[in-house]
Amino acid sequence: MNLITLAETQAGLAARASSGRSAVTVHGGREHALRQTVMALNEGEHLHEHEHHGGETTVLVLQGRIRLVTGAETRGAAPGDFLVLPERRHRIEAETDAAFLFTNVVRHP
Repeated sequence: MNLITLAETQAGLAARASSGRSAVTVHGGREHALRQTVMALNEGEHLHEHEHHGGETTVLVLQGRIRLVTGAETRGAAPGDFLVLPERRHRIEAETDAAFLFTNVVRHP
């Protein structure tokens, strides 16, 4: 599997989707602790503000530019940038059409 090719495919699907986003899980699911998803957002779209409890979460930008917004703090990211998402309220916004690898480790009780 080539993540860049997959990102391009998801970006194309997002461009045609009324929601302006697309995603596909590339590894993981209910039976795994690690879940990895390639997500694409059209420029101006965002993942709603939320918190991650009980697991570490990272984002690796594959194409375009995104920004991580945590309260009053904003951090931009471009292809190749790696972000560790905080366990407090945050959101991801697409500054341009963008795709990224979203990785989450779920801590099972």
